[in-house]
Amino acid sequence: MNRKRVVITGMGAITPIGHSVSDYWHGLKAGQSGVSEVTCFDTTDFPTRIAGEVRGFDPETIVDKKEARRTSRFILLALKASLEAVADSGLDIAPIAEKVGIEIGSGIGGIEILEQTAIALAQKGPTRVSPFTVPMMIPDMAAGLVAIKTGAKGPNACTVTACASASNSMGNAYRLIQQGHVIAMITGGAEASITPLAMASFSAARSLSERNETPATASRPFCKTRDGFVMGEGSGILVFEELEHALARGATIYAEVVGFGASGDAYHITAPAPAGEGAQRAMLAALQSAGISPEDVDYINAHGTGTELNDRNESEAIQAVFGEHASQLFINSTKSMTGHLLGAAGAIEAIATVLSLKTGYMHPTINYHEADLHCTLNYLPNQGAEGNIRVAISNSFGFGGHNAVLVLKQWELG
Repeated sequence: MNRKRVVITGMGAITPIGHSVSDYWHGLKAGQSGVSEVTCFDTTDFPTRIAGEVRGFDPETIVDKKEARRTSRFILLALKASLEAVADSGLDIAPIAEKVGIEIGSGIGGIEILEQTAIALAQKGPTRVSPFTVPMMIPDMAAGLVAIKTGAKGPNACTVTACASASNSMGNAYRLIQQGHVIAMITGGAEASITPLAMASFSAARSLSERNETPATASRPFCKTRDGFVMGEGSGILVFEELEHALARGATIYAEVVGFGASGDAYHITAPAPAGEGAQRAMLAALQSAGISPEDVDYINAHGTGTELNDRNESEAIQAVFGEHASQLFINSTKSMTGHLLGAAGAIEAIATVLSLKTGYMHPTINYHEADLHCTLNYLPNQGAEGNIRVAISNSFGFGGHNAVLVLKQWELG
């Protein structure tokens, strides 16, 4: 089969540190934390009272008031980022609508709708349940609404693989173009799960940082003093496009997608496999699919959650895959600034990776205070770095043992 080359021609983002790609990138370069006290509900009785909220977002800038009221927040965030990405790409969808698909992942979907409706049902009875409950709640509706708003009529799907959802979605999008089924894909992830139920559940599992007094320093990937991840929300969307089509219309090309790998741990519902065994296989599969050796990789945007097990196992997995070359890699964690966007994390991190390839700058991992003997690589602690990076990978791992890895390359026509 003649494999098509796949490039990235548009990007959109709404995150705790910026409502556009340019603002987001500025925040990353500045080492800006988007973590603060939760404002969307009363956290008085919660052990964790901090998160990376998207503040100041007015959905009526993209939909009317009536539609905003009956649309879940994660869908609105996805739509905001998608409209930016499509506009950025300059892609005229109408003439090729059946060849433009959408795959937008979400780990949890409209959980706030489920919570609110369950309370209404219990307190006021079934007649007070909105007919929009299911369409507002189900994770695939972000892809559905983006299709309605953009007119893209190609394959339309949502992958749900916990914190690997966006990366699995982008991997599927990449393969659809590579195999010639579509010309372009609008892809990424969206999440808005800073809610009482979600935070209470993660707190009960002792997964969240409890540094409530110093929220900006709470997310500490790879630092010995890390005490859990910080929840975040937002959306990242990218336009993947077949190379020849992009060149023919004179599109701006940010980077090339050259590989994707995925694996399952088959080990535990929340803990990663020892030594990151599943992560190792996903990285190796991604590199093999790209035809790239480990020594060719310059930079890794790590999953880097700030939990004890993830950071240790991811570091061990990188060491195992890259051997002596691991010490030469630049590695960072975007989550140190944004918090963990769960099903959307892989998408905003892919955007950060693309911009690093494009500009030659890799953002710092902030809040790194003390080295961990089990995490001994170069995580760009508190200081970004410049370099001519040609090949990068972006790691995403999720509850249930889902592992997804993208390989991205600096754009060159060759």
